[in-house]
Amino acid sequence: MFDVLNQVPSGFLECPASGLFELLPKPTLIHLPGARPEPVFVSLLLHGNEDVGLKAVQQVLRRHAGHALPRALSLFAGNVDAARANRRRLDGQPDFNRIWPGTEEPYCPEMEMMQAIVTEMQLRQVFVSLDLHNNTGTNPHYACVCSTAEPHLRLAALFGRTVVYFTRPRGVQTMAFSNICPAITCECGKVGDASGVEHAAELVDACLHLSEFPHHAILPGDVHLFHTVATVKVPEDVTIGFGDDEADLVFSVDLDHWNFSEVGPGAEIACRRPHSDANLLVVNEKGRDVQHEYISIVGNSLRLKKRLLPSMLTLDQRVIRQDCLCYFMERYDESPHLPSAGAQVEI
Repeated sequence: MFDVLNQVPSGFLECPASGLFELLPKPTLIHLPGARPEPVFVSLLLHGNEDVGLKAVQQVLRRHAGHALPRALSLFAGNVDAARANRRRLDGQPDFNRIWPGTEEPYCPEMEMMQAIVTEMQLRQVFVSLDLHNNTGTNPHYACVCSTAEPHLRLAALFGRTVVYFTRPRGVQTMAFSNICPAITCECGKVGDASGVEHAAELVDACLHLSEFPHHAILPGDVHLFHTVATVKVPEDVTIGFGDDEADLVFSVDLDHWNFSEVGPGAEIACRRPHSDANLLVVNEKGRDVQHEYISIVGNSLRLKKRLLPSMLTLDQRVIRQDCLCYFMERYDESPHLPSAGAQVEI
């Protein structure tokens, strides 16, 4: 189901994501030796239209061309078929970042591949795990963690101060690796954002140069921590549009500018067609429907009930259908779901 290589194939360093299938015809795990044997694990192209991970590791490997890496590096090139078509995933495929160990998705053969990769990396005593992504809306670069234990937060702080703690969706790569090593997801801006590629490359290089993981405590101000409290989805039978549209639910054309901004109660998230009963699905960390806690309906307007910080809002209808509209977040120090700052929570 996946290939294993001990070197990158010829042409890998210059290959665009859309052409990677010619070098790697199926998902591929690549192990590269380094002076320190415990590897940095990097997953890339779990979503085929997000090429920041590929470009970042290409940049890092070009920097070290002709020299031994300071630490072993293991790369997992995921959905190369979707990358060929410049899609998040192909119709009929599972989402490659929802089927890792711990998933709640129905069984598919690719789950066995993800379990095998986790097992292999655990045997290799993986040092840290980095899952590199782009997103489609207007978002800052930020790291995501599935545990607020200090090793995960220290790793996140290497990428930046903005950090999001989440426990849903299940089955993501970072959640699977959080049980065996410090692990983060990095959201590196939109596809084509050169600063996102550079940012991701600097993180990979920094991890390769660490002789050991830092033991100093996370101090106030080291990270600005947010907590994802709900996922917002659009029901399959509800049509959507942006701006001047006659769909069941119509969103503003600049909705994604809400990302990582505090939005107060009464703000309109969508307007529904007259005489329509269309609504949004809002699910909390425990998988419960909590739409009534977050959204009120005033006439044809869907409005926020409380002050929130949305993230991952996108205008891409395909992404909305394949994943979600957005996430609702709270600031860590305002969230009733977490202990006081500095406490450790194992997920």
